[in-house]
Amino acid sequence: MARITLRQLLDHAAERGYGVPAFNINNMEQGLAIMEAAAAVDAPVIIQASRGARSYAGDIMLSKMIDALEEMYPQIPLCLHQDHGNDEATCATAIKYGFTSVMMDGSLRADAKTAADYDYNVDITRRVTDMAHWVGASVEGELGVLGSLEHGGGEQEDGHGLEGKVSREQLLTDPDQAVDFVRATKVDALAIAMGTSHGAYKFSRKPDGEILAMNVIEEIHRRLPNTHLVMHGSSSVPQSLQDMFNQFGGEMPQTWGVPVEEIVRGIRHGVRKVNIDTDCRLAMTAIFRKVGVSSKSEFDPRKFLKPAMDSMRELCRERFEQFGAAGNASRIKVLPLSEMAKRYRSGALDPRIGGMTEAA
Repeated sequence: MARITLRQLLDHAAERGYGVPAFNINNMEQGLAIMEAAAAVDAPVIIQASRGARSYAGDIMLSKMIDALEEMYPQIPLCLHQDHGNDEATCATAIKYGFTSVMMDGSLRADAKTAADYDYNVDITRRVTDMAHWVGASVEGELGVLGSLEHGGGEQEDGHGLEGKVSREQLLTDPDQAVDFVRATKVDALAIAMGTSHGAYKFSRKPDGEILAMNVIEEIHRRLPNTHLVMHGSSSVPQSLQDMFNQFGGEMPQTWGVPVEEIVRGIRHGVRKVNIDTDCRLAMTAIFRKVGVSSKSEFDPRKFLKPAMDSMRELCRERFEQFGAAGNASRIKVLPLSEMAKRYRSGALDPRIGGMTEAA
């Protein structure tokens, strides 16, 4: 049994001071690339699926595929996480299909496009936390709206993301509010809004403190040193992959992602989960273009997919190593959901704020 909850995995990461990349998947090839990379460096894994991925592949297919990956790599603790759940039903059905962790993104309304108010976020996140903890599953919440500090809006990803403009204050998580939010909702991890966004086009220039507010993470960690923080939209969009994509017929405008050194800085200040999707897509599609141009008569999909998997595997391996996750899989003894449920019921996993455990 290698299926692990997000809470147990991030507790271990916090104890040993590392971060875990959370890779989004839609298909078998992506799953195999991630697990091959993890096995090569002995790293635990977070595989996450968006609502768009669940719609694309189907819940049954995703569920059976994760079962297969778990059986193929029994030595690797694997957390299956629902990315950006928009309501209680999305989170409940994810748990039904074997997800050990869910994100309730109450920063947006159920349409996944409209910014929600604070009270709505607290209310729906707490309801999901109560539900998930009954069975031992973990919950990630989000406070503040994910979006760009450059233009004041969000980016759509698989149908999820802010539409329109919001204030700079809404795009930055308030540290005081974060303390209250964790206390009220009992989330296991907290996603921070600090200038990152979905997709490839995060920044129009190399990000500095004006458009990538790492100081927000540092201040929240100072106030919530025992809370696991999450960086969303944290693909680095490597220049080499942009160049390859465009060299073989692509038309990707110049863009900048989140520098790896800034992610490592975040890990030093409580970031334990780092969401990566665009980098994996780009690692594969740049190879698709290369094969298509270099071997114009090729029609076997495997001749495109195998080198694309190799490219994604190497990217994943780099992130496991850069974030310090390598070498930690074999150090973890996975607890079943039933044991985690007992610990939630006992209060042992309640948030610790200011060194104290919060009672219900």
